[in-house]
Amino acid sequence: MSRAAGGRGDDLAHLVEVLAAVDATGAPESARAALALLARAPRTVARLDEHVREDRWSAPRRTPGPAHLAARLDRPAPGAVAVALAGAHPDGRIRERAVRAMLAAPAPELAPFLVLRTGDWVEQVRTPARAALVTLLADDPAGYLPATLPTALLVGARSRGGFAVTQVTAALLTAPPPVRRALGRSGPAGQRRFVLTIGLAHGWLDRDDLVEAAESDPDPLVRVRAAETACRDAVWTGRIPTLRRLAGSRRPAVRATALTGLLRLGHLAEVSARLDDPADLVRAIAREAARRDGTDARAHYRRVVTGDAPTPGAIAGLTETAPSTDAALLHPLLAHPAAPVRAAAVRGLRLLDAVGLPLVTPLLRDPAPAVVREAATALRPLAGALPPALPWDLLADPRAELRRAGYRLLGTGDVRARLRAGLLLAVDPDPGLARRGRADVVRLARDAVRPTGRHPTPPALAVTAAERDDLRRLARDAAPVLGDECVDLLTGWLRS
Repeated sequence: MSRAAGGRGDDLAHLVEVLAAVDATGAPESARAALALLARAPRTVARLDEHVREDRWSAPRRTPGPAHLAARLDRPAPGAVAVALAGAHPDGRIRERAVRAMLAAPAPELAPFLVLRTGDWVEQVRTPARAALVTLLADDPAGYLPATLPTALLVGARSRGGFAVTQVTAALLTAPPPVRRALGRSGPAGQRRFVLTIGLAHGWLDRDDLVEAAESDPDPLVRVRAAETACRDAVWTGRIPTLRRLAGSRRPAVRATALTGLLRLGHLAEVSARLDDPADLVRAIAREAARRDGTDARAHYRRVVTGDAPTPGAIAGLTETAPSTDAALLHPLLAHPAAPVRAAAVRGLRLLDAVGLPLVTPLLRDPAPAVVREAATALRPLAGALPPALPWDLLADPRAELRRAGYRLLGTGDVRARLRAGLLLAVDPDPGLARRGRADVVRLARDAVRPTGRHPTPPALAVTAAERDDLRRLARDAAPVLGDECVDLLTGWLRS
């Protein structure tokens, strides 16, 4: 179903076949369970509706599944799947019959498909669908609001989609508090944002609801907005425990919002104690508190970095406040036993523009992938000063992170080096690296053979005969994964 949400016709056709097979079993429970699962993904519902609505009943693209399901409307009790997909039929008369079947045997699983028909371009379909939506939301908001709200918000921007949004908003305004609370804690992110916006406008949400959303909601926009509202109320009312609780959140944006509230209330020492926080925004707020409190943040960072327990946050803070002459303080940390400290030290040297090849180059083979990544990032601008064989050795290493580092370093070389590295990576056993290699090879080949406005001059490929033969061999090895078009482009490029 997640693949069908992308809109590929083959995936959608397969989904229709699966739904038709479920309907063929004649088990109402199975059909409704399949539609309930589908209703959790409103984008998939919309794409499925568009797919079925296309004229796929004309030869030679005849798809028997939807046509067969639409014919089941003639039965006294058509299945839920047949009713749902018949609602997307190109024939408006069949869509109208499907809508009336949805109202005759209402079910929350059919509600998303009913919402789509409230914006139908045929009035005879649109009018009964709208009447059905109003009736169902009024009679059972607890059952139909969760089923209709995500799809209504999805189609709200369409030319006739405003009706559904208006109806679900009206139902939400009159729904019992437990229903509103459940909608704000579950469902897609768009639904939770909508419920939060309405709740804040109408004062539904109390302090506990806001704190819970700020701490636990998976959507960053919901978390930040809930945290801002809760912290603003806490500042106005002087509720320090609320600010302290949110200041301990694992979410940096929530911590920053709560610490800003504590800073406004004058709790300078409490805020400046976060100078070593992993988040840059939190460190900046803590440094402002330290400045007001008369604490030397730079001296603090130097003391922690050179002490027995350096932290990545302290290293980042030193990088943000100290001059480049303090880079020497980070040199001993390149051999620290903790990988996060080593990675932070390499990052600090890069930001201070004090990367030393003898110090950082050995970290390209560090046991920790994060350290290897930081080392490759730091050394990339200096790749020309590295031993020429080093990136190629890394590209042939059994460890995926080392191959990635070698490829990044080779990305600064000439066209031949980039093409050769891309061909090697295109057949890499790591799927992510292989995709990257294939994409780069295709881009290079297209730029060479088909100049564009962005790349009007083809990249120059200066190679010897031996190097050309080597590239041809690598191209043949990678041909099964590159595709015929790319292989043809490469062949012509190397021949010319």
